[in-house]
Amino acid sequence: MDNGDGKATTTRYGQVYEELRTVLLSGGYEPNTRLTEADLTSRFAVSRGTIRSVLVRLAQEGYITSEANRGVRTRSFTIEEAADILEARETLEAALAGKAAERATDREIEGLARTLEQMELAQERGDQTAYSRGNRAFHQQVKAAAHQATLARTYDTLLYPLVMRQYRNISARHPRSGSLAEHRAILLAILTRNPEAAAAAMRHHVGSARRALLLDRGGST
Repeated sequence: MDNGDGKATTTRYGQVYEELRTVLLSGGYEPNTRLTEADLTSRFAVSRGTIRSVLVRLAQEGYITSEANRGVRTRSFTIEEAADILEARETLEAALAGKAAERATDREIEGLARTLEQMELAQERGDQTAYSRGNRAFHQQVKAAAHQATLARTYDTLLYPLVMRQYRNISARHPRSGSLAEHRAILLAILTRNPEAAAAAMRHHVGSARRALLLDRGGST
């Protein structure tokens, strides 16, 4: 009985961790929003002990902050922190794209092509949500196709989705006018097994996305 309860608790902890992490990454809370145990236990229907454990892990991983007299809050990034994270993303994604050009299987390349087709259709019908979903899938597929576990783990620790949401320009056109063409260039380079071109295309794409944000560090971007 105890073992069963323990397993159930562990499973629920993992579920709540993933659910709250997804909410944070999807912009469910504004930057610097206070998170209370009472609200979270009600939202996820779990004990305060489980919520505390989840919050400790999320704080350790940088998704939230926990400070005396301020409580637990969602992350808010300075311009310098944001720029550093996005520059690191450019370097890591470029490296992953280069490896994908070397190591992707034919099936993985076919998967990238299908995702790009879905993004094209989404753009044609003006479905921004579907386009964004396809965009995220495309980048995850490139990462998987690189077959480079160390780069992938490092990439996964970056908090760039939180940065993107904090500094996004809500008045700008979405998707950006050049976004689809940039994805086509990445796919073509991977398809033709050209790692240098794949890395350059990804760096250009991610850099363009960064420059479209409301992010200015002394005019450097």
